[in-house]
Amino acid sequence: MSTQHPTPTPAAFPTVAVVGAYGHTAAFVLRELRRRGGFGLLLVGRDPSRLDAVARDHPGAEARVADLADPAALDRALTGAAVVVNCAGPFAATAPLVIDAALRAGIPYLDVAAEQSAVLATFERYADRAREAGVAVVPAMAFYGGLGDLLVGAAKGDWEEADEITIAIALDSWLPTEGTRRTGRSNAGGHVVYKGGRFVPPAAEPTSSVWEFPGAFGEQKVVEYTTADQVTVSRHVRVPDIRVLINEAPLRDLRDPGTPPPTAVDADGRSAQTFVVDVVVRRGGEERRASASGQDIYAVTAPLVVEAATRILDGRATGPGALAPASLFDATDFLHALAPAHLTFRPHVSS
Repeated sequence: MSTQHPTPTPAAFPTVAVVGAYGHTAAFVLRELRRRGGFGLLLVGRDPSRLDAVARDHPGAEARVADLADPAALDRALTGAAVVVNCAGPFAATAPLVIDAALRAGIPYLDVAAEQSAVLATFERYADRAREAGVAVVPAMAFYGGLGDLLVGAAKGDWEEADEITIAIALDSWLPTEGTRRTGRSNAGGHVVYKGGRFVPPAAEPTSSVWEFPGAFGEQKVVEYTTADQVTVSRHVRVPDIRVLINEAPLRDLRDPGTPPPTAVDADGRSAQTFVVDVVVRRGGEERRASASGQDIYAVTAPLVVEAATRILDGRATGPGALAPASLFDATDFLHALAPAHLTFRPHVSS
């Protein structure tokens, strides 16, 4: 089934297929694509009524119904797309299906996965296949995975190896979407940390410490955490230990089944949540640091993945394969491009 709405997009514009187009993060992705202009939109999902409702909000977009488990239907849904952005979780289930379709179509693939297991599997399964197909496959191009990875790339500069990398995250709250909760349930027990140059199970009781964040967050009690950042960073920096730390307040919110979903507080649909991500790369007696802050971790995913898609399409990417963001893009230039509209970026300083 395909529903065409008025105001067709000029043929010269590249078309972006957004899979899972009626999800919370997808709404931000579609809004960012429309804000930038110059893109055709294909809305892909399995629920025709929800797709049609989204299409009415985006004149010129085409809604294409497809069950991701049906390769032929998915191939038809991606026909004419120049790139596909997968916003449909849980990604452990959806990513292989959509990546396979992208490879069959010969188009770049990006997703917004935060699941370590899904991101690890993407790199392990598709590194060679994507390179041989001449296609870029970029998992975790989102707040978790993408932003921290780009900050590491900006902080390390010309270092190709380090002794330790720490990614410290502070959120003033975490109002999780139902998709976040569903993904958390499906990924229970699948977490790892990166120690001694390999992925190992985390400690039963995470280590706590104190971190001095830049800006308003200041000193916070933090605990070790598991995110896609450990996976992405390990793909392009030779380092024995990658730590991710997070302050305690958002974890309390996430664990509380009564915590409500995010509520929009501005015209862009963002919640009031604020964040800062602070990265320190250490080698010998020297450390290099970079940080970024902003509003709403779901909303900031949209400019991250749209900027990535734009740079792949216009040739500002290093090459095909399953690649982490900082090995595919100029990390400092990328982050500067998002500031100040989407985040505040503090480039690396050495000490």
